[in-house]
Amino acid sequence: MKQFYAILQLCLLSVLTLWADPAGQSAVVAQGKDGPLTASLVTCWPGQEIYELYGHSALRIRGEGIDSVWNYGVFDFREPNFVGRFVSGQTDYMVMGYPFAWFLPEYKRRGSRVVEQDLNLTPEEVRDLRRRLQIASLPQNRKYRYNYIKDNCATRITDRLAETTGSVLLLRGNQRYGSYRDEMRYYNRNYPWYQLGIDVALGSGLDMPIGLVNEMFVPVEMKERLDSARWSDGRPVVSTERELLPGREDSVLPPTPWWAAPLTWSAVVFVLSVILAVLDYRRHRLSRWWYSLWFGLLGLAGCLVAFLVFVSSHEATSPNILLLWLNPLQLIIAAGVWWRRIRPAVLAMAICDIVVMICMLLGWAFQSQSANPAFFPLMAATLVSAAAYAIIDTSCSYKNTPPSADDHKKTLRKGGKRKRA
Repeated sequence: MKQFYAILQLCLLSVLTLWADPAGQSAVVAQGKDGPLTASLVTCWPGQEIYELYGHSALRIRGEGIDSVWNYGVFDFREPNFVGRFVSGQTDYMVMGYPFAWFLPEYKRRGSRVVEQDLNLTPEEVRDLRRRLQIASLPQNRKYRYNYIKDNCATRITDRLAETTGSVLLLRGNQRYGSYRDEMRYYNRNYPWYQLGIDVALGSGLDMPIGLVNEMFVPVEMKERLDSARWSDGRPVVSTERELLPGREDSVLPPTPWWAAPLTWSAVVFVLSVILAVLDYRRHRLSRWWYSLWFGLLGLAGCLVAFLVFVSSHEATSPNILLLWLNPLQLIIAAGVWWRRIRPAVLAMAICDIVVMICMLLGWAFQSQSANPAFFPLMAATLVSAAAYAIIDTSCSYKNTPPSADDHKKTLRKGGKRKRA
């Protein structure tokens, strides 16, 4: 029933689009419907939403009176515990087949470019491909465990084509990216805050060297690779290519201005930590609000990183060297600056932060995990704040609270005794 509602929404949207532009859209949809059975790859360029940043791929099969699209990118937000399953890496996507007229309106509305490549398959191979897709889309088969780099709407298509042809895909050209993270950074270049989140959540597994085939987890990259690719029997993979929608410049967001980028704000945090550390040292009193705020944020981020490392089944979340910095133990400092009884634990955690931050800042280049540039000012801010705490605490002038009335009376008594002496 949920899938029916999703397809119904697509149908209504396509009807509205056909009504608004009957000539252009109808020409695209009707093309080749009554000819021989053919298969093509449809590639959609990125959009503005997070789940649209890498584009999309689908298979189109038309001819003999049909024009259908087979989409491996269908998911349902209304599934029970969708958010929890997504965070833990247990998101299920589906493959669904439906009329091609329902597919294009979404991309026309958002202004994304759409290109179609006719696949060089025999009629028998196209029928076999359609049969495989029909079997895969049955209710008992249509769900699959989504993996954003190894099992998605693009990789599933190349797998089905290899099964259909019984051939090996031979790619040409030079490699463009050294790792999955490099490729993600290219497509996220206008979305630095989203990339910062990826760099926090995903560990060194995302930095492993990859080959030409691995680069095709991004639909646009797959399209460009298939332009010159051949099957092991010598056939070109693609016979012809056409543009279905030209795309608009506003289909993606403009670049984030420098003043709103993570690196700028991480530098602001570092400068603020230095200013507060100097002021705290001069007045021999901690700005406890800052320690609660900063180390509280580090601790909360550490809870997420720890969950991804130890619990989540997402690709490349473990190992993650950031766990040495972003971990739940930072909450000890956030709470301990207000609670004198656990001051030794706070001091111990601050000393650990000093050692860990120095090692990470000096030794990052000697390990395999790639860093977001915004990490380093934030690590330096952690180092400065932890060092300021350790210095003020060990100097025995930790004045977090004003002296009580009893303390004031004791001081006066001691002063009177000294005068009589």
